[in-house]
Formats: sequence, structure tokens, C-alpha cells
Amino acid sequence: MMAGPLLLIEDTLSLQMVYRSVLVTAGHGVEVAGNAAEGLAAFVARKPALVLLDLMLPDRDGLDLMREMLAMRPDLGVIVITANGSINKAVEAMRAGAHDFLVKPFDEARLLGAVDNALSGRVPPRRAARLPAPPPAATDAFIGSSGAMARIHAKIRSVAKSMATVFITGESGTGKELCALAIHDNSARAAGPFIALNCGAIPQDLLESEVFGHVKGSFTGAISDKPGAAAAADGGTLFLDEICEMAPALQTKLLRFLQTSTVQPVGATRPRKVNVRIVCATNQDPLEAVRRGAFREDLYYRLFVVPIHMPPLRERGEDVIEIAQAALVRFAAEEGRAFSGLSTEVAELFRHHDWPGNVRQLLNVIRHVVVLNEGGLVTPPMLPESLTHGIALPPVAPAAPQPVAARPDLQALVGRPLAEIERLVIEATLERFNGSVPKAARALELSPSTLYRKIEAWRAP
Repeated sequence: MMAGPLLLIEDTLSLQMVYRSVLVTAGHGVEVAGNAAEGLAAFVARKPALVLLDLMLPDRDGLDLMREMLAMRPDLGVIVITANGSINKAVEAMRAGAHDFLVKPFDEARLLGAVDNALSGRVPPRRAARLPAPPPAATDAFIGSSGAMARIHAKIRSVAKSMATVFITGESGTGKELCALAIHDNSARAAGPFIALNCGAIPQDLLESEVFGHVKGSFTGAISDKPGAAAAADGGTLFLDEICEMAPALQTKLLRFLQTSTVQPVGATRPRKVNVRIVCATNQDPLEAVRRGAFREDLYYRLFVVPIHMPPLRERGEDVIEIAQAALVRFAAEEGRAFSGLSTEVAELFRHHDWPGNVRQLLNVIRHVVVLNEGGLVTPPMLPESLTHGIALPPVAPAAPQPVAARPDLQALVGRPLAEIERLVIEATLERFNGSVPKAARALELSPSTLYRKIEAWRAP
């Protein structure tokens, strides 16, 4: 059925074993290599039908290896694998001739589907239409004509040309990594690598190795040299997401790295000079983390050179409608559906929803609509129940509310049931905001759905 076995080039032993097991169980012959040199030797000797190539190898850049293989065999099918949080590395590989890409972590079905498509010569579904340009998802958080986003764009254009360290803050889902990528893409380093590392998603005992790398034998499981993210970003940008989650000991090493521009892998005796621009981000208040002692003050001032705050979606006005409509067009094209737009009711609901998950939550809502409906105008019944619970109710006017001035003072509340006090406070807040549940919920630090449930319970007989 095939000219030779599959060649898997992956430097992490545990992943080698997992991928090989899945492929062998599915009936494929598999040759495994742990670095670029072994991989190239196996490629020449075994003439594989397909190569699965990790782009982050200890001894050579995976893209360079892929280009060399394709120069020898232009018809070769290559599936690239990347642990990079950014998609741009995989897009670069697709431009260079890869057949498909896998972003870790991926499941068994995705792996086998990519392999079957490559062996049969089929183009991955919908992938050809999106490449070589980066997927439109990379711009979703930056769609919008609000003043807040105009200021963000202007700041990105200004800071991108410098070498200054950028510190991006904002709630989860506001597009902090996309902001970092925009800075990279508009800088003189755009041709270099963009390496993203989530400090909160990697176990603390592995974080130092992930950032600075390690040498073979430096600890149990270190079966080969591995460059860290800092070395991989040489000539480009290193994006450290959730920087406030970094362990104190590693903060000290990061500070030294910023001061000397040298990295010393775990177990190495000599440091190495690198040329890297640092962009970092957090969804916390970094100054508050300093006050708590969770983040070094000297590191904070070293990193907090040019701050950029990504505004939450609820503060971006009509951007929510622009993003939703653009996502609806994109997802409908991907799924082969025909949608005509958002109904007036849905648009109004989107404008007044709090969007605690920001752009990420909005995109999930639109994806839900497209996947579960055939098309037409998007109406409230198409939306997830978690979004519409209680929100379709008319503006609330609590029964016979007392004027705010006539509310009982604090002393008058003593001895009353807590539930009654809670209702008095909520009704007073609603009155202050002219019956707007989202605004009242924000003032009370509650979710709108919680507030709607309470109001609905009071109305129940």
C-alpha cells in the first residue's frame, strides 16, 4: 500500500511512544528518530512514505530539515507537529510545503485523520482555503472600530519598531497573545521566530527546562540536549504568557537573562548569548502580585516598560457585533452553512451581555450556533441556554420599589432576614441603573444570569 514506513521525528521519548503506539495499532509501520540527524539518516535509508516532524528539535530547526527533505523528494508528504502556542510556525511550514500540521496536544483521531489524508493525497478539509495566510481566527480579537481598539492599534504600531519590553494585561480571552503576535509581525523581527510559552500551563519543575533548555543527562528523562524557548526565539520574540504564575526561583533566572541576554540550560557549564525581545502578559494585576510577594519587584520594573491593556469585550461597544458577524461568516463557510446575519434581538442581547469570557466566549457562542443550526437569521433560540437563561426577559421593574431615599438605613436593617436585605440592596441597585440588569450585576459583582435567576425567583408565586 505504501512505499515505505512512516518516519516519526520527535525528541520527547514519552510522545514517541504514544504516537508510535497509535500508528502501529492502526496498521502503519513506523520508524522513530529522536533528533534531526537521526531523522535525516532514517529518511535517506528507509525512504518513508510520510514524515511526521516535530518542529522543535534539539540539534536543528525542524523547518530547515523539512526543506532539505523536500529538496530531495518534492512529492514527500510531511505533517509538522508543533507545541508552539502560536499558529504562525505551522503556517510557515505549510508555506514551505508541509501537507498538514498538528498542534500539541492533539487526540488520536486527529493524528490518524491527518496521516490517512496525507497517504491518500487528500487535502485537509478547509485547510487549503485558509493557507498560506494565517487562519482568520488570529484577527478576531482585533476586529472592531471602537476607540479602545484604535488606541491599541496605534500603540502596537508605535512600540513594534522598538526593542522595549512590552507588558500586556487584560482579562482572559481578550486577545493578549494576538496582541503580542501583532507586535512581532509589525517589528523588524517579523522574519524571526515567535515563541509563545504559557507559564501557568507548565509544571513548575519543568518550567526552567522549557524556558532555558537542558543538556542530556542533566536530570532523569533528559535523553538528549533540548534548547529552551529562549534559545528557540533567538532573533525573534519570546512571549511569556501568565508571567505572574512563574515560580520565584525562575523569576530570579529570568531577571538575570534580561540583564545579560544569556541563557544557561539546565546542566550546562557555559552560558549562550541570544538576541531575543521579551513580550509578557498576565490576566492578574501585576502590581498587586508584587504587593503579595508573588512577583519580584525588580523583575516587575524590568518588564513593565511599555504597558498595553487589552480592554474587556463589554467595554468595546459595537465591536461585539462586528466580531460576531465576522465570525458568523467565517464559521459558516467552514461548516458549509448559509447564515444571513444576527437578528435584532440577538444583537441587542450581545450588546448588553457581560461576556466574562470576552472574545473567546463570543466565538464559542457563534461556533455553537453554526454547528447546531442549518442557517438563516440567528435568533435567540439558537443561542446556548447558558447565555439566554433569563436574559430574554423584558427590562425588570421590581414591584412597588421604594425611592432610594426612603430605603431603611443600616440600623433599620439589623434583625431582618439576610435574604430580605439582599433583595433590598439588589432592587436599589437596579433602580440606580434604570432597571439594567447587566449594569447592576457589574456593580454588585455578580453575573447577569445570577441576578436574573434571583429576580425570577421573587416573581414566582
